[in-house]
Amino acid sequence: MNSDVTNILEAIDNGDQQAAEQLLPIVYHELRRLAASRMTREKAGHTLQPTALVHEAFMRLVGGTDRQKWSGREHFFAAAAESMRRILIESARRRNAEKRGGGMVRADLGENDAAVCPQDDETLLALNEALIKLQDHDARLAKLVELRYFTGMTIDETANVLGVSSRTVKRNWTYARAWLRNQMDGE
Repeated sequence: MNSDVTNILEAIDNGDQQAAEQLLPIVYHELRRLAASRMTREKAGHTLQPTALVHEAFMRLVGGTDRQKWSGREHFFAAAAESMRRILIESARRRNAEKRGGGMVRADLGENDAAVCPQDDETLLALNEALIKLQDHDARLAKLVELRYFTGMTIDETANVLGVSSRTVKRNWTYARAWLRNQMDGE
């Protein structure tokens, strides 16, 4: 399956118009699982559904006129994580357009928990601002947070996508959570 995804991504890069149609059935279930995992951490009454998140992310990845070059399956799923993050942030900004202000909620973090449990749009937006700062501080850690938090990937899945050991992901995940908490508590 990994080589199928890579071959189809290469065909998309080479301009094959039908390759995107072949890609969706192969990656859909994994993207849907990641989106559903991510959506369970959204507040109740959230209007964006996992299926809609997957379809929107997929269209941004392969449906636009700006074709991106994919260096393989891992690159595609990392880009999917970033796309899902952006969609969720855009959605939160739209919902929050009329409301401004505080309301951040401090969350206790476990080894396998998300970096922050967004109790509201303001918290999600604060996380995004902290993640932008983390990107400037350490792009690798920001990518790890995107994969773990915005797609709900496990430690092992994240390690596979990033090409590092699970132990490295655990160590970096601990550091990134502390760094983000410090940034969010400071604001």
